[in-house]
Amino acid sequence: MTTHEVHHDEHHGHHHKETFITKYVFSQDHKMIAKQFLITGMIWAIIGGLFSVLFRLQLGFPNETFPILEDILGKWAAGGKIQPEFYYALTTMHGTVLVFFVLTAGLSGTFANFLIPLQLGARDMASPFMNMLSYWFFFIASIVMISSLFVQTGPASGGWTVYPPLSALGDASEGSKIGMDLWLIAMALFVVSSLLGGLNYISTILNMRTKGMSMTRMPLTIWALFFTAVLGVLSFPVLLSGFILLLFDRHAGTSFYLSDIFLASTQKALPNEGGSAILYQHLFWFLGHPEVYIIILPTMGLVSDVMSANSRKPIFGYMAMVGSMFAIAVLAFLVWAHHMFVTGLNPFLGAFFVLLTLLIAVPSAIKVFNWLTTLWRGNLRFTPGMLFSIGFVSLFISGGLTGIFLGNSTLDIHLHDTYFVIAHFHIVMGVSAFFGMFAGIYHWFPKMYGRYLNNTLAYIHFWITLVGAYLIFWPMHYQGLAGVPRRYLDFSGWASFNQFDGLNRFISIVTIMVFAVQLLFVFNFIYSIFKGRRVTSQNPWGATTLEWTTPINPGHGNWEGEIPEVHRWAYDYGKDGRDFVPQTEPISPNESPESKH
Repeated sequence: MTTHEVHHDEHHGHHHKETFITKYVFSQDHKMIAKQFLITGMIWAIIGGLFSVLFRLQLGFPNETFPILEDILGKWAAGGKIQPEFYYALTTMHGTVLVFFVLTAGLSGTFANFLIPLQLGARDMASPFMNMLSYWFFFIASIVMISSLFVQTGPASGGWTVYPPLSALGDASEGSKIGMDLWLIAMALFVVSSLLGGLNYISTILNMRTKGMSMTRMPLTIWALFFTAVLGVLSFPVLLSGFILLLFDRHAGTSFYLSDIFLASTQKALPNEGGSAILYQHLFWFLGHPEVYIIILPTMGLVSDVMSANSRKPIFGYMAMVGSMFAIAVLAFLVWAHHMFVTGLNPFLGAFFVLLTLLIAVPSAIKVFNWLTTLWRGNLRFTPGMLFSIGFVSLFISGGLTGIFLGNSTLDIHLHDTYFVIAHFHIVMGVSAFFGMFAGIYHWFPKMYGRYLNNTLAYIHFWITLVGAYLIFWPMHYQGLAGVPRRYLDFSGWASFNQFDGLNRFISIVTIMVFAVQLLFVFNFIYSIFKGRRVTSQNPWGATTLEWTTPINPGHGNWEGEIPEVHRWAYDYGKDGRDFVPQTEPISPNESPESKH
C-alpha cells in the first residue's frame, strides 16, 4: 500500500464506524495503545509503590502495631504487624512490578508506541494488529500477576529474581506454592508481550521512515528505543527458557536447578541430582543485566530530546551519543556475571567481568558529559520536563558512581546483598528511570491529550521527589557499608544494626511523603486529561521534530495530508540567527553544514 493509498483510505471511504470498543479497547492506533500502556503502567506504579510503603512501615517501626493493616491484609498482618512470609512477598512483588511492569512495559510500551511513528513520519506501526496484541498480552500478564495477591498461600516470595531452590520447591515456603506458578505464568506472558512489541518497533524503525529520514537524522529517542528493542528481543527469550525450566523442576520432576537437597519440613532428602541452582542465575542475569539498560536507554533518549529542545541548542555530540548507545547495547550482554561474584564464580573469570563492567561506564560517562555540554551556556527553559531531565542526569551520575564499587569483585564480597546494592540500583535505574519517564510525560502530554499538565503541581512533584529520593536512598549506602543485609524485616535484635533505628524511621517517613507526591502527579495527570489548559499551537515547545507537524489532536494516520519530507537532522536549534528550524524545512544553499547529516 503506498502512502497515497493509505491517505486515501484514511480520509475518504470510512468503511467502518469506530465504536467505543474499536477506539478505546481493541485499538490498533499506536497513540491509543501508548496511552493504554501508560495508564496500565501508572496503576502498577501505584500498586508497586504501595508495597514499598507497607514494608517501610515494618522497617521504620518494627516494634509498633498498626491495627488498620490487619483490617486490610487479614492474616498477613495478624495483630497489626506484617508477618515475615508476607514481608518477603511484598519485597518480591515490589521489585517485579516496578522493574518489569512499570519501567519496562510502562516506559517502552508508552514511548516506543507513541513516538516511533510520529517522529519517523509513519502512519502507524509496521503491524498495528501485533501492536495491539502486545498490549493485551501485557494486560493478561497483569491480571495473572494481580490474581496471585489473592490466593490462599499468598503471592510469590523468593525475591524478584526468584532464585531456586526456594522457588523450585513448593514445600519450601508458602510463597513457593501457587503464587510462584502464577508469577512464572504472568512473566511468561509478559515476555511474549515484550517480544511482540520489540519486533514491531525494530521493523518500523528500519522500514517505515518517511522520505529523507535517514538513520542519522533520527532523533536520539528513536535510536534509544531501537537499541532497547534489540536488547529485549535478544535477551528476553533466555529469561523465558529459564522460567520454563523452573516450571519443569516444579511440576515435571526434572533436575535442571535441583541437586542434593534435604528438606527439613519433610525430614527427607529429595531425589533430584545433577542440577545447578547457579545455572538459573546465569539465565536470569543474562536477561537481568540487559534489562537494566532496557529500562535506562529509553529515558536517555527522551532526556536528550527534552534537554536539547529546552536548552535551545543542538544536542552535543550526536554521533557520539548514538555510538555510546551502541557500545552500551553490546557491552550489556557481556557483564551479567557481576551479579554473581559471590556464587563461587572462578575469580579469574570474575576479573574479565570486572573489566567489562568498568568498561561500560565509559559510554555512560560520554553521555553524561554530552548532556552537561548541551546545557552549558544554553538558553535554558525550566519546564517541568526540563527539570526532570536535569534531575535524571544528577541521579544517573550519583547512582552510577556507586556501581563502580559494586563492579569490583573484591569490594563486592563485602557489599553484596547489603543495602549498598539497594541504594545503588534504586538511584540509578529506579529513580532516575522514573525521572526520565516523567520528563517524557510532561513534555509529550500536550501531544497525547491536546492539553497541558498543571505546572504548579509539576514543580511540587519535581522538588519533593528529587529531594526525597536522595534522602531515602543516599543514607542506605552507609547502612550497606556497615553490612546491613537486604530483605530482612527486623533489625531490632542486632546490637550492631540498632544504631540505624532512627535512620530507618526517617527513611520510612520520607518514603510515605514521596509516595503521596506521586499520587499528586496521578491526580494532575487525570485532571489535566479532561480539564487541563488546552494546547492552542501545533508546536508548543518550538521543537524541530516531526511529531509537532501533526494536528494538535492527530487522528489515526497522524497527518491529514501527505506525510512530510525530511531535509535535515533533528537538532537545528539556535541556527543562523533562528530559534529553531523544523526537520521538514529544505536546506538553503548558503546554510552552515552540520544539518545535512
